[in-house]
Amino acid sequence: MQSQRIFITGGASGLGYALAQQCAKAGWQVCIGDRDQERGEAVIGSLQKLQKDALFLPCDVTRVADLERVAKTLQEQWDGVDVLVNNAGVAQVGEIADTTLKDWQWIVDINLLGVVRGCKAFIPMFKEQGKGYIVNIASMAGLLDMPSASAYNATKAAVVSLSETLDNELKSANIGVTVVCPSFFKTNLNQGMRSTVDGMDERVERWMRKSKLNAADIADRILAAVDQNRFYCLPHKDAQQAWWLKRLLPRRWYQRLVHSRIK
Repeated sequence: MQSQRIFITGGASGLGYALAQQCAKAGWQVCIGDRDQERGEAVIGSLQKLQKDALFLPCDVTRVADLERVAKTLQEQWDGVDVLVNNAGVAQVGEIADTTLKDWQWIVDINLLGVVRGCKAFIPMFKEQGKGYIVNIASMAGLLDMPSASAYNATKAAVVSLSETLDNELKSANIGVTVVCPSFFKTNLNQGMRSTVDGMDERVERWMRKSKLNAADIADRILAAVDQNRFYCLPHKDAQQAWWLKRLLPRRWYQRLVHSRIK
């Protein structure tokens, strides 16, 4: 794959950091953004061992001015960006009756509006360049709609819908789009998770440990999707199968399957 310039939100840990490592190994110019400045400064040295010009720029995806500042900085230092990865995200678990509006606003502001802000900050640059690529990290939760995660599901489904819209809207501007929908894998998503369900931290940790894929595997699949200009990136085969069942089966049959899996 040809060397490119990439900016990754939430890039100081988890999937974002794994993707940054893979890109740095491939000789890409890599910039990670993260609101956790201490963590970003702790990991940038290891990225610079792989790619000496790797950058860390503190930014919070809930502030569009932060993302616009990053875009301006990379325009000045790199003369542009080829790939934007809207990766920063959080999790919330609980039935809708137990989930506060404050938690809804928190997760929408990061998971959905954080992606919107990233797009608004970088798309003008892409249009000026005459090319660009957007990778939005959603989740299988946005396709399969499991119970007790209405806020998380809704934000990730919105990211899928937004990505589909962008793919239609930006194709004529030579801007590609990939939406990534992983299932559970070992990451740090549950560290900041908000939950109204007892024991959910332990359950999520158990599900992540069972995954056959790790963050590096997901990163490899993302880069392959970008290289092939493929819109959907669904890394987990069992989740792919579940998505096809949802699309093909009558609703009541699929619902029975969901409830049997939960039990």
